[in-house]
Amino acid sequence: MVLVRQLADFAARSDFSELSDQARLQLRIRILDSIGCALGALGSGTIARVRDFVAASDGDGPCTLTGGGRAAPDRAALLNGALVRYLDFNDSYLAPDETCHPSDNLGAVLAASEAARADGRTLLTALAVAYQIQCRLSDEAPVRDHGFDHVTHLAYSASAGAARALGLDAERTANAVAIAGTALNALRVTRTGTLSNWKGLAAPFAAANAVEATLLASRGITGPEEVFEGNKGFMQAVAEPFSIDWAREDLDLVNRTILKRYNAEIHSQSAIEAILDLRRRHGFTAADVEHVVVEIFGVAHRIIGGGEEGDKLTVITKEDADHSLRYMLAVALLDGEVLPRQYTLERIREADVQTLLRRVVARPRADYSTRFPTEMAVRVLVTLTDGRTFDLERFDYPGFSTRPMTWDEALVKYRSLGSDMVDSTLLTDISAAIGELEHIEVAELTRLLARAGAPAAQADREAA
Repeated sequence: MVLVRQLADFAARSDFSELSDQARLQLRIRILDSIGCALGALGSGTIARVRDFVAASDGDGPCTLTGGGRAAPDRAALLNGALVRYLDFNDSYLAPDETCHPSDNLGAVLAASEAARADGRTLLTALAVAYQIQCRLSDEAPVRDHGFDHVTHLAYSASAGAARALGLDAERTANAVAIAGTALNALRVTRTGTLSNWKGLAAPFAAANAVEATLLASRGITGPEEVFEGNKGFMQAVAEPFSIDWAREDLDLVNRTILKRYNAEIHSQSAIEAILDLRRRHGFTAADVEHVVVEIFGVAHRIIGGGEEGDKLTVITKEDADHSLRYMLAVALLDGEVLPRQYTLERIREADVQTLLRRVVARPRADYSTRFPTEMAVRVLVTLTDGRTFDLERFDYPGFSTRPMTWDEALVKYRSLGSDMVDSTLLTDISAAIGELEHIEVAELTRLLARAGAPAAQADREAA
C-alpha cells in the first residue's frame, strides 16, 4: 500500500475514544491558547487586509469568521488561521531538524468541522490527527535543509485533519492529502533575509488550500497516489526517503508540543527567560548594559541569532523583530517583557532598542546543540558599563515540555491577549465553551467567536 493510503487509513479510522485523558486536556489547552492568539490579533492591519480579501471574494458560506461574518470553508480557514498565526505566539513542536507550529492546523479543522455540523469530539479527534501527522513528518522527513519551509508538512496534516472532520472515507482522504501534498510546497525563503507579511500568512494560506483540496476530493477528484515515494515525489524532490508505520501511530504527540510564554520565536524562549531573570536579580537597567553575549544551541543561532538565515541586525517590521534574537533580548532588557506591544512599528523603530540590539551577539555552542530538542540550553552573559558581569544558564522555560502550562496558566495568557478586543463576559464564555468542547457542538463555539471584536471590548472598558 502506498504511503498516502496508509496515512489516510490512520486519519479515517481515528476515533475520539483513542484519545487519552491527557491528550484531550492538552488539545483543549492548545485550542484555548490558539484562540487567545487569534483574539489578540483582531486589531492588526495585516489581518484587516486579509478580512477585506475574504469579504470581497466571498461574503457568505457555512463557516464563521472570528470577529464576525461568514465565508466558504477555505476562506474561513484562511482568515481564522491567519488570526491564530499572526502574533507568532502560538504553540510549537521541536524535532531535531525541524520546528513546526501544529496549531496552524486549527483554522482548517475548525472550518471543516463547522461545515460538517460536527460536534466537539469530532473537532478534537480531527485536530489530534493533524497534530500527529505534522509532528511525525517533522520527526522523520525534515525539509528545512532542502530549502523548504515547515509549512510544507502542513499540506498533509491540514488536509488529513479536514478530511477527518468532514467524515471522509480513506479513499477520499488519500486523494485530499495527495492533492494538497503535490500542490503546496513552501520555500524556506519565507523566513530568511528580509522578512515580509508572508512569514505569518504562509501557514494559513497552505491550510486554506488544503481545505480546498479536501473539498475537491470529497467530490471525487483524485490526486497522485505516489505523492510521497513516486518519481519526482516528496521523497525525491523535497525531502529524503523516510518511513512511518501509520498503522502503529496513536494520537498522543500533542502532549509533546510546547507553548510560548513570550511573544517571540520559539527558540528564543529560554534566552528571554534568562535575561529577564538576570535583570530582576541584579537590578540593572538597559542603560547600564555595555553588551550582551548569548551562547545558544545551533538551530536558534541559525534561524534567529545571526547565522545562516540573516544577521538579524536590520529590524524595521514586526516580522523582522520577532525573528531577531538581538531585538527580542534588547526589548526585553528595556521593557521587562516581550508581548504584542513590543512589536508596534513605533516601538521597533525607537532609537533605544535599535541601538541596544547592536550590542547583542549570539554564538552557537556545540554542547548545547547536542541537547536540543530535549532542552533549550542557553547561557546569557551581560557586561555592564561599570565593568561588572553577570551570567545565567537556562535549559527550559515555563511552557516547555519539562514545565508544561496548566489550564489555569494558559487561561491567564488567553485573557491577557483577548482583553483588549473582547469584553470580559464573552472571554469567559469562549473559554468555558473550549473547556466543555467534547460535550457541545462546534457551532456553539463559533457563534461566540463571531461576536469577538473591538467594539464589544471598548464598551466593556467604558462601563468599567
